[in-house]
Amino acid sequence: MDFITALDMGASALSAERTHINIISMNLANAKTTRTQDGGPYRRKSVVMESLPVDLSFKKQMEGALDKELRGVHVQAIAVDQRPHKLVYEPSHPDANADGYVAYPDINVVEEMAALMTAQRGYEANVTTVDSIKQMYNKALEINR
Repeated sequence: MDFITALDMGASALSAERTHINIISMNLANAKTTRTQDGGPYRRKSVVMESLPVDLSFKKQMEGALDKELRGVHVQAIAVDQRPHKLVYEPSHPDANADGYVAYPDINVVEEMAALMTAQRGYEANVTTVDSIKQMYNKALEINR
């Protein structure tokens, strides 16, 4: 594996984790949103990631089997959660139904914060990986002098 391939892998993971963090932040920001442009309460979203080959060039296809196993990651889709909304009795709320209940998104703030911490740690780990690759590349350049 060369330095560029390693950087590509790290960059793909950073991009995917950034998207994950943004989606979690959106969920937290909309935890009490009862009306959206689409109508009805906000629906929780989640990120679906999948692995993908780092490089599909002819050169890579001719390399050994170990090199072919190198994979990056990307966001395949943003999934909309279909959990039922939480009904809260608030007859004075402008979005209350005829019975006085307001439909709120079923977003557990603790669950979202735990997911945010996990995504943040994943992002930080990938930043460390990219920094290590850059340091190795600089050391290799120093050796060549």
